[in-house]
Amino acid sequence: MEHKKLQITETILRDAHQSLAATRMRTDEMLPAAEVLDSIGYWSMEVWGGATFDTCLRFLNEDPWERLRALRKALPNTKLQMLLRGQNLLGYKHYADDVVDEFVRLSIKNGIDVVRIFDALNDLRNLTSSMHAVKKYGGLVEASISYTLSPVHDEAYFVNLARQLQEEGADTICIKDMAGLLLPEAAASLVRELKQHISLPIHLHTHNTAGVGAETYLAGTRAGADIVDCALSPLGSGTAQPATESVVAALQGTPWDTGLDLKKLTAAASHFRKVADRLEKDGFFVPGQVLRTDVNALIYQVPGGMLSNLYNQLRDARALDKYDQVLEEVPRVRADFGYPPLVTPTSQIVGTQAVFNVLQGRYKSFTKESRALLRGEYGRLPGSINPDIQRLALGDEELITVRPADLIAPEMDKLREDTREFARSEEDVLSYALFPQVAEKFLRERNAPKAAPVPAPVVSAPAAPAAIGPRVLYVKDSAR
Repeated sequence: MEHKKLQITETILRDAHQSLAATRMRTDEMLPAAEVLDSIGYWSMEVWGGATFDTCLRFLNEDPWERLRALRKALPNTKLQMLLRGQNLLGYKHYADDVVDEFVRLSIKNGIDVVRIFDALNDLRNLTSSMHAVKKYGGLVEASISYTLSPVHDEAYFVNLARQLQEEGADTICIKDMAGLLLPEAAASLVRELKQHISLPIHLHTHNTAGVGAETYLAGTRAGADIVDCALSPLGSGTAQPATESVVAALQGTPWDTGLDLKKLTAAASHFRKVADRLEKDGFFVPGQVLRTDVNALIYQVPGGMLSNLYNQLRDARALDKYDQVLEEVPRVRADFGYPPLVTPTSQIVGTQAVFNVLQGRYKSFTKESRALLRGEYGRLPGSINPDIQRLALGDEELITVRPADLIAPEMDKLREDTREFARSEEDVLSYALFPQVAEKFLRERNAPKAAPVPAPVVSAPAAPAAIGPRVLYVKDSAR
């Protein structure tokens, strides 16, 4: 068997800090490491998409498009990669095809080379519009299989999906194991099966939540995987990807040797260790929570981010004592809902419904999102929906059986009209399209005239000293 070196995609600038630190790494913390990162020789660097767009606008007071342009300039020799939720783009609903097309066009124009596209339901109909747009504008399409386990998700299911993605024009196929469910032997078997049926490079993505991520990569590599996702050690492992340095070291001297320089990786890691320290100090990175091995991921198929979301929901409801019950309820809700993979947005939908079921009684109420999922607004569910639950949630409502986006009229003209007072560019319009309230607030504040500097006070002769008393120092809080 002919072997070739394993390629690495570095996730430190996106998925790593999204998984471990609530996506709170700032652009000014990324750029100082750009020169060494650019010299390493990664297959790509994941720098954008996922939750970064929302977090930039909502919490960091950054323009996500400016971040992308800055990283493009600072990393001229490395392919830049993003994560896209198909017809959902980076939001939480389906958008019209003209919005998808324009967003993809500008993402590539501003610096993206590789677009990893996935759909939470593995519904091919939700992937084609963005896939075709990426090809149209000269990007590389990395079409993703959202990996999960259920009675309907077997190797034949994933191989069939991969063949369809190849026929639609994919350049690479990603096995996207968002919950860390893919065990070593299963990874090897799936990669071998895919290699027999498709001719595209296989990109393997996992999270080390259950503690077996590196072993999964090594098994998948020996079976023929071409690329794996890793994160530099300061923000690697745990609910993020396996550590880059560990994977590179493990393969040195083997037929799959990555050829990456451990000294350069160490130099880059030393910078991000300081960033990790800052994130920990500010309370966004809690090593004791996100770096521990959590076998619940294997038992309940709950991604790390979903676990923390459930914990917070129950804490806010003063019902942390129900945590284990909710975890046990998640697989039951998932089965009733037709076995959706648990990834954004379906993980949030299933998880919240499980909380409702435990706190209020099983299916005493349904969230708006649960009804939408059961109605078909997100696409075709992989398995059969429990008809009693569907009837209870929807009554006699008509189900959606067509591609959901076919029901959405073009939106760009209206969006341009709605934003003409505060949008300075087409990129601004798209920021508003994805997150209307957050983006409008950000853009209006950005556009507001800056206050003129206050002249220095005229210094006069000192007055007679007043009676000495306590002094109070007021410090204006800065937003995180």
